[in-house]
Amino acid sequence: MRSLHRYFWLYLLALSGLWLATDATPWSTAPNFFAWRAVLMQYGGVLAMGVMSAAMVLAARPAAVEPQLGGLDKMYRLHKWLGIAALVISVSHWLLAKAPKWMVGWGWLQRPARGPRPELLDAPVQQFFQSQRGWAEGVGEWAFYGALVLMVLALVQRFPYRYFFKTHHLMAVAYLALVAHSVFLLRFEDWTGLLGPAMAALMAAGTVSAVLVLRGRVGAGRTVRGQVAALRQHPALDVLEVDVQCGGRWPGHVPGQFAFLTLHEGEGHHPYTIASAWNGQGTITFIIKALGDYTRTLKDRLRVGDAVRVEGPYGRFTFDGPCRRQIWVGAGIGITPFIARLQALAAAPDGRAIDLFHPTSVYDEQAIGLLARDAEAAGVPLHVLWSERDGLLDAQRLVAAVPDWENADIWFCGPAPFGAALKKGLVALGMPESRFHQEVFQMR
Repeated sequence: MRSLHRYFWLYLLALSGLWLATDATPWSTAPNFFAWRAVLMQYGGVLAMGVMSAAMVLAARPAAVEPQLGGLDKMYRLHKWLGIAALVISVSHWLLAKAPKWMVGWGWLQRPARGPRPELLDAPVQQFFQSQRGWAEGVGEWAFYGALVLMVLALVQRFPYRYFFKTHHLMAVAYLALVAHSVFLLRFEDWTGLLGPAMAALMAAGTVSAVLVLRGRVGAGRTVRGQVAALRQHPALDVLEVDVQCGGRWPGHVPGQFAFLTLHEGEGHHPYTIASAWNGQGTITFIIKALGDYTRTLKDRLRVGDAVRVEGPYGRFTFDGPCRRQIWVGAGIGITPFIARLQALAAAPDGRAIDLFHPTSVYDEQAIGLLARDAEAAGVPLHVLWSERDGLLDAQRLVAAVPDWENADIWFCGPAPFGAALKKGLVALGMPESRFHQEVFQMR
């Protein structure tokens, strides 16, 4: 996660540096508040469009960027941070535009007299840009209001996913309107400096991404159609196991990766970890926990033969760390990537020494039996910790069970707070943070 923080702040610093290198305003001689306001509004506009453009590009799930950021889960985390930054900067930009006008109306400020406009070079082009400012301001204001509502909804976790999936696409419309706003309101002379080409490239990339989103083409090159081949229920765990037979050419996957699965068009796609090793036969398995309104209905709605779409694979939770010793922790439904890896190791051992811990609040004898069978076939010792019987797993308990833990890297999948607590405990005992691998499995 530290690398994500670096990418985020370096990006903001790069945008700020480009703006500083281009803006020739003599800061020390700004005559009044309104002169400072004009400078800060330009800076805020550049930052806002820069972060929104990057967020829009990441929304298109570019395959080339995923390895650099450490997986799609990290890419979406950065997308979220950029969205929050865009929200804060845009609100500040809007307040700079509106608040002085309110204060002039209230008699708190006095607007300075406007001086003559400077002579323009290449007047026809610049006059055209100047003539478009009025409608561009209006479009930008209404686009801001729409984007503000959509960004707030995206941050409200109680807003149902099926509605979030549909409404968040409208961000692309707001973004395109804000591109038009920015083209005409960025100072004309800035287009010819260092800043102009960079902003043009960012907004062009964002525009292409927005069009892909609106046309429903995101991930189109990584999507195959298929059908439900088998269903298995585990009532005690509130889990549904779904086998999908891909009708198209599935490229294959590495254990630990996930895919977006569309089971009902009206609900949109949902990310699920793939719970089977790739066998080249086109069949992949998903284990779906009934966690929300939609997933709770699947056991009644889904039938063998139903048409589905699968997009992927995504993710870098692929067990390829440098250590020859590994410790796996699959908590609850987080056991799914480890099942896929166990199956792969049973077919092709990699020589690593591995211990698998499975903390669970519900003990299902059938499911544990299947997990134990896969672990035995892969030669991996299995530690099942039923919280009611065995208590909770923490860092002290883990290192006591694995004496050579200092030579291992940790692969964790499960509830985020549990992962954070376990990582904190292990780091306190001397484990380097880089050896703790965890997927940030939050898509909003």
